[in-house]
Amino acid sequence: MTDYQWPWEYSFPPFFTVQSHAGTKAQQLSTWKTLVLDYQKHIHQAILNINEDSLLFANESISRKLPYEGRLWLLEELEKSGNAAPLDKRKQQWEIYWHTLDEWSAIIHDWATANGMINTVCTLFELSAGDNTVGEEFHGLDKDVLKKALRVLESKGKCEIIAFDDNEGVKFF
Repeated sequence: MTDYQWPWEYSFPPFFTVQSHAGTKAQQLSTWKTLVLDYQKHIHQAILNINEDSLLFANESISRKLPYEGRLWLLEELEKSGNAAPLDKRKQQWEIYWHTLDEWSAIIHDWATANGMINTVCTLFELSAGDNTVGEEFHGLDKDVLKKALRVLESKGKCEIIAFDDNEGVKFF
């Protein structure tokens, strides 16, 4: 990604080694968390495999990569803040939420309210890829993440997820 602006730390070799000093390690974690969320948002991808030496975890220009243990530590910390969830028992595949599911649900419900969608049914396709959501932050959102955010809304009584004609939709309240 040539148009992604990497933080200066990404070119600093010690950034790719988990630091032992508590204060330095806390700052490193904060920077890594921000980097993961910003990068995944930039590439608009919800799934991250920590076994892969992607651009995110490996900077070839300085011949450094974050080791697997560092990646796992990072993602487990993101999980604690509600910004990630493992997709497998071995914790290799992760779903990344640059907004927590609560935040996504609020963003979606605010859109529905502002656009007169209360007491109206729309399909999940219309929400994630429809003409009415172009320019919205959730446009193009991973379908599984969208459904999880809608389940949060459903648990709060603000929508109902419905299935019809081999399709899924939502009615906002």
